[in-house]
Amino acid sequence: MTKREVETSGLKESAGATFRLLRPIDPGRDHVRGGGVPDPVSVVAYADLLCPYCQRLRHVIGRLREALGERLIYVFRYFPNERAHPGAERLARAAEAAAMQGHFSEVHDWVYEHVPPIAERDLFELVRSLGLDMARFTADLDGDETRRRVEEDLAEGRRNGVTGTPTLFIDGIRYDGAWDFYSMLEALERPVAARVQHTARVFASLPASGGLVLLLAAAAALLCANTPLRPNYEAFIQSSFNIGPSGMLSLTVAEWCSEGLMAIFFLLVGLEIRRESTAGALSDRRALALPVVAAVGGVLAPAAIYLALNRGPTAQGWSIPTATDIAFTLGILALLGDRIPPALRVFVAALAVVDDVLSVLTLAIVSPRDFHLGWLVAVGGATALLFTLNRWRVYATWPYALVTAFLWIALHGAGVHAALAGVLLAIFVPTQPAPAAGPLLAQAATALAALEHTENEARLAGRKTPRLEQAPVWDWASRNLSAASERLLSAADRIELTVAPWSAYVVLPLFAFSATGVHFAIDLSQAGADRILAGILVGLVIGKPLGISLATWLAIKSRLAVAPEGVTLHQFIGAACLCGVADTVALLMADRAFLPGPDSAIAKIGILVASMIAAVVGSLVLVTGSHGVARSPMTD
Repeated sequence: MTKREVETSGLKESAGATFRLLRPIDPGRDHVRGGGVPDPVSVVAYADLLCPYCQRLRHVIGRLREALGERLIYVFRYFPNERAHPGAERLARAAEAAAMQGHFSEVHDWVYEHVPPIAERDLFELVRSLGLDMARFTADLDGDETRRRVEEDLAEGRRNGVTGTPTLFIDGIRYDGAWDFYSMLEALERPVAARVQHTARVFASLPASGGLVLLLAAAAALLCANTPLRPNYEAFIQSSFNIGPSGMLSLTVAEWCSEGLMAIFFLLVGLEIRRESTAGALSDRRALALPVVAAVGGVLAPAAIYLALNRGPTAQGWSIPTATDIAFTLGILALLGDRIPPALRVFVAALAVVDDVLSVLTLAIVSPRDFHLGWLVAVGGATALLFTLNRWRVYATWPYALVTAFLWIALHGAGVHAALAGVLLAIFVPTQPAPAAGPLLAQAATALAALEHTENEARLAGRKTPRLEQAPVWDWASRNLSAASERLLSAADRIELTVAPWSAYVVLPLFAFSATGVHFAIDLSQAGADRILAGILVGLVIGKPLGISLATWLAIKSRLAVAPEGVTLHQFIGAACLCGVADTVALLMADRAFLPGPDSAIAKIGILVASMIAAVVGSLVLVTGSHGVARSPMTD
């Protein structure tokens, strides 16, 4: 839920569209060197023939080819930056014109051996010396074929998330490591640690990887709860885990997962809400209106249906069908690929943020019980301290971590769900204005130039392998490079980048494992069981899409909001049905609404069954939707 998979500048791009090479290597089309041996490794470079950094990287690629021989497949793809390097596009077309006569490598190497600018007459002299047909070369240089080829590589690079040159892909995954020889050699040779990292990046680049791990954890819990492993499973999640002297803070494993680990998840939710409300999809009033109204409708309708079916003690579970696990919804939309219009992804992602806000408010206002005034005062004090740290512009993360730990304890003691400490931390983590690139470029370039100067002096002095790390300039340069790198990210950004993988692949799966292990052999004849199950099933499968659709229709008809562009009614209804998929927060709501026991177990069964039905129905509606001319969803 923290990385909305949408295709818009206001929201972050899909990890799959950014890190994975969209088009595999094609020897019949690409400019390829090496290969033809068992177990090859590949480097695909999107590069500019006039880029000085590409020129420098060529020496590293050369050393790698010497070290790996034919095992290394090196692929060059055009990505000319005409604004930064005038003439780069024409030079790329010249290289392609030479490639049509089988001499791309000679032109590529010759260009990188010369310092720009490169005169066209010198290039023509090279081509003539290679024995090319000059009339054909000139015609190809100005022809449509070379222009189309360069433009295709450029457009493909942009779709791959390439924004600067060189951008490298090692074995199909974007390489964001250091460009020095030893770092790249390790990435290509792939020792055990590098292979694990590579495999993890490949898996993380899948559109629904987080949802898949969550699903596997839930399946494992159901398996344990409905097999002879059940006693061991229940003993594990109900075992106590104590912190502090004399067990000052004692919770079961399930409670630690619910209130402790979920604080990390809610931290990311809070950071995303904050980002989208200040500079994202929720910052524009007109763009905000439709998902806000739709999300409210998606809460009110299932709550009303549940309350209509439940009276008395079971009515307290009304909040359960209001929560949606948008991570699964966005994952399914991503898997459907081009069938889904970008505007629909944007709408669902924005609705997800509003849905998160409503879920947080529900937990904070409806769920708490047994308030303790003393602890509430402590909550206020910790919150005030976070505010003070923010106002003092403290950018180090450890003071916030200490205060948030105390805030978590205070919320737990006050009777409020302690995971909300993550949301409060997200509100007060400081941000900084984006830095100007020029000064940081000067700082980094100065540090690296000083290191290069020291290295050259050492070589001139006769030392073949200078030990730069022992030179006085090393510490100064490393500090400046670290400072320039850290300034690119605010404290909030650093926290999000660090915590997001842990949330997706550890926190949420552990919570799902502790919360979804329900025993299916439950007596539905007990008082209120059938009403709880029906309220959740009907609320999620019917109430959620009905509320979203009706609220959206009213908002558009009243001109409060505008319909998503290029989305058919069929597609909209399919996405609304997918919003009935519930897991993470809904399970949390079930634990808060009912004490552990039969009612909570029945509610969780209802959540799981309803989620499967909603996923299947929504996917079928989207797959069978019209592929004709798209119209406004409320005018079909």
